[in-house]
Amino acid sequence: MYTSYTTDVVLHAFDWPYALIASRAEEIVQAGYKYVLVSPPMKSKKSESGTQWWQRYQPQDYRVIDNQLGNTADFKRMIAALKASGVGVYVDVVFNHMANESSIRRDLQYPSGDDLTLYKTNQEYFEQQKLFGDLTEPLFDHDDFVEAFGIKDWQDKWQVQNGRITGGPSDPGLPTLRVCDHVVEQQSSYLKALKQLGVKGFRIDAAKHMTLEHLQLVWTPEICQDVHIFGEIITNGGANKPEYDLFLEPFLAHTKFGAYDFPLFQVTFDALQPGGSLKELVDPHCFGQALSQQRAITFAITHDIPNNDVFSNLVLDEDLEWLAYSYILGRDGGVPLIYSDLDTSGIKNKQGLPRWQGAWNDPKMVAAIGFHNQVHGLAMKIVEASEDLLVFRRGEKGVVIINKSKRAQTVELATRSAWHEVISERVYSAENGMLKLSVPAVSSMMLLKN
Repeated sequence: MYTSYTTDVVLHAFDWPYALIASRAEEIVQAGYKYVLVSPPMKSKKSESGTQWWQRYQPQDYRVIDNQLGNTADFKRMIAALKASGVGVYVDVVFNHMANESSIRRDLQYPSGDDLTLYKTNQEYFEQQKLFGDLTEPLFDHDDFVEAFGIKDWQDKWQVQNGRITGGPSDPGLPTLRVCDHVVEQQSSYLKALKQLGVKGFRIDAAKHMTLEHLQLVWTPEICQDVHIFGEIITNGGANKPEYDLFLEPFLAHTKFGAYDFPLFQVTFDALQPGGSLKELVDPHCFGQALSQQRAITFAITHDIPNNDVFSNLVLDEDLEWLAYSYILGRDGGVPLIYSDLDTSGIKNKQGLPRWQGAWNDPKMVAAIGFHNQVHGLAMKIVEASEDLLVFRRGEKGVVIINKSKRAQTVELATRSAWHEVISERVYSAENGMLKLSVPAVSSMMLLKN
């Protein structure tokens, strides 16, 4: 049975070493997170001088965890440390393709002959890191891949799901796996091994590149039991956008999985821009511009946005990104995913520090997560909506106010109670049955009844 953990905020500890995550387990639970999403736990390229984040998304072998972030032993210690703090682990899985190693070899055996020799030379170490299988044999060979050609037309569903993701005409691209019994068996064994270690959720990387047949064969009812699964299908909007209609809508219609709510992100991004209207955030699902509450993974930024040039125009201004977080943590529905990295993009904040490195436990973020956890499941009712101002209640317990204009705005709420604003930690009291609030320019308030 598909399980949805819609009460829980997930920390995307993007490209964090497993040992670092383990060391922060208590801080993570104290910040209000219930789950941590970690980068793909498998064998990928590593070196003493370090490797790029994207090399974590180029698998060499599923049967061992051995990459720049740690090995199987580190991964197990991380799961144990998080479990002891009451935090579960989600993992990123990459099943569409294997590593592009065309610069060093011409064959399609994974792992390579050199890696198999390494396994043999360091047999004791690799046997300790093994998740499943026989490390004396290859995981995949030439017969497990489709014919090599690069994707040229990204609106052609067949090309996208059969071609190679490339960096351009001169790049041979990522070898695309074929849907066949052997591939399905190895991928299923990998998922079962991770579940056995205690993994509670799976993010399917590059899900738009995988056929529905492939997804349905790998993600059996047994594997789906008691875990939360969601796919990454990047779109530039909701209903009637080509990518939504070609990839995301069929994925939602023919699986029970969740998905990144790119439609909601796009409508939020547009609403926060000059000329945009916060009225668009009143009920975007009604107009096909947001996923259903039970299926949505909501976010203000994902790892692709700051780390890929093609998406860099979607990086919100710092203040606007905070308003986006106030909205997704304040609204009802979806699983909020909070992004944090170790400065992979090189983008700095206003203080000159890595922009998202400390985002996960920034006091404002911790306060907003606390608000989310307090009001989860309570009805959302719009109080006021205009181009620049959005006010909504969460039952009788919470109120969210978002002001995107460049001037302060006054909001009046009918109430006789005192209210605690969680971000500033100020308490506001009503007078004569009315609470009058001055909301600063480009800011938000998240109030809990005192």
